[in-house]
Parts: sequence; structure tokens; C-alpha cells
Amino acid sequence: MDGTVYPLTLYYDAACPLCNAEMGNLMLRNTEGRLRFVDVSSPTFGEPPPGTTRDELMSVMHASTADGRLVRGVAVFRLAYRAVGLGWVVAPTAWPLLRPLADRLYPWIARHRHRLPRRLVGWLFETGARRAAEHAAGRRCDPDGSCRL
Repeated sequence: MDGTVYPLTLYYDAACPLCNAEMGNLMLRNTEGRLRFVDVSSPTFGEPPPGTTRDELMSVMHASTADGRLVRGVAVFRLAYRAVGLGWVVAPTAWPLLRPLADRLYPWIARHRHRLPRRLVGWLFETGARRAAEHAAGRRCDPDGSCRL
């Protein structure tokens, strides 16, 4: 894996059921420790990375690469899923015809994420995807993303 990118620090909103479920699945698969997780909604959240604000971090997904670059939006998911061996899941979002659509659609989804029905979130992340992640990890994982047998 690219040493300028990983470990990748993901800034997410744990108060959002969709965000929390997706990060939970990534945490389960983060067996190589390529991802770090920072809950921006936590009262103990410190300073945002240079070049952004807490409000921006709460509005769309952000990440900091190992070399300090700030990544936003769908590109964060491409890097995160690649880190856990699931790059193929989000690869279509980089295809020339789908990339502009994904880049336009994601901010809308992010803006309305708290309105998504809990059942839909559960169906997407807390049933099959979560079971698959737990099986793949075969480990117990802590909220900070560290996993052990």
C-alpha cells in the first residue's frame, strides 16, 4: 500500500446511523491498521486538520493521508475501501461516466443522511454487509479501529 496515503485518518459523524454503520464495517475489516477513525461528533473531538473546519468535516466525508493531504467526498471512500481490500466495491465511482454522477450525488446524500430510514441503513450495513465484515475480520474490534483475535 502507498506509504504517502496510509494510514488514512477518516473523519466521520458517529451520531449519524449511516456513517456509524459504514465506519463500523470498515473498522471490522481494518485488520492491517491502514485506517484510523476520528468521530467528529464527539464532545472530545479536538482540532480539525489544517485546511478545514469542524462544520466542513460534519458536512461531507473527509480524510487525512499519511503525508498530510486532505481528501474529501467520494475519493475518501475509494481510498478507505481499497485499504481494506474492497476497492472493487467503489471502483465504479471512478469510471469516467459514473464519476461525475457519484461526485454530484454524494453531497446530496451527505446532506440528507440523517433523514435516511433506519431500516434502509440496517438493511445496507447491519445485516449482510456487517456479517460479511465480521466473518472476514474473524476478530474482535474496538471503536478506534484496532482489531485482535
